[in-house]
Amino acid sequence: MKKLGTVAAIARYPVKSMGGESLHSVALHDRGIAGDRAWAVRDEVRGGVRGAKRFPQLMQCSARYPSPPQGFDSQSALLHLPDGREFDTSAKSQAESALSDLVGGPVTLWPLLPASNHEHYKRGAPASADPMTEWRNVFARTADEPLPDLSKFPQELMEYESPLGTYFDAFPLLLVSNNSLDHLNRLAPQSRFDVRRFRPNLLLDLDSDEPFSERAWCGRRVRVGGVVLEITLECPRCVMTTHAFADLPKDPKVMRTLVKEAGGNLGVYARIHEPGHVAVGDPIELLD
Repeated sequence: MKKLGTVAAIARYPVKSMGGESLHSVALHDRGIAGDRAWAVRDEVRGGVRGAKRFPQLMQCSARYPSPPQGFDSQSALLHLPDGREFDTSAKSQAESALSDLVGGPVTLWPLLPASNHEHYKRGAPASADPMTEWRNVFARTADEPLPDLSKFPQELMEYESPLGTYFDAFPLLLVSNNSLDHLNRLAPQSRFDVRRFRPNLLLDLDSDEPFSERAWCGRRVRVGGVVLEITLECPRCVMTTHAFADLPKDPKVMRTLVKEAGGNLGVYARIHEPGHVAVGDPIELLD
């Protein structure tokens, strides 16, 4: 086995597109981290479970669990709004009213529903009648930039907002390396390639000096602490990475740099091949 580096940070995001919470250690199951993306906002105008691609204001919010989730049901979480107010997800009507005011339109807050509830996960109406315009807006691509190749992603994502029974964009885990972020910050010092823009579950410190070296793991297995991960695909980045929130400004140049230097991708998705525990400082080893 070849050692690749170590785990620098672990994060869980109780509500899709909101800021999350840092963890020192966590159990990983076949569905990822318990409580990760266990809640989401639904657009009551266009329909569909939506994140910050539709409502960028959600990135100004954060969420945390009062006590660690013990399973994959949507346990009560606390939402912190940018004006300082805090709502428990169990106070559903109050939270929905505050979130609707924040995003400027009616939204509802939902726990995970069974995968059999296809209507809940079905994609809502697009913002543009032209499909190419819609995709370019979602992925923040200019007319001369290529759109990401989505052909390798699960085909259900063409019909549903997320894999059925989840609020993940595509897969249970997202990994990003500090090495890649540092490289992008050196290339484009006028922008801030802050990890908060990219929302990984695992932030890695890699031993390699080569930027984006994690993309060579796609189709292979890595051991992270007591877990074996199957690295699936590179993560194509969307407009969320350019939004303003906290102390980060709105910055379309983030995507210009990503497209030019990394094909618009950053980080890799993963499935859990063998469950177990992961902690900050654990080694990362290539298995095959």
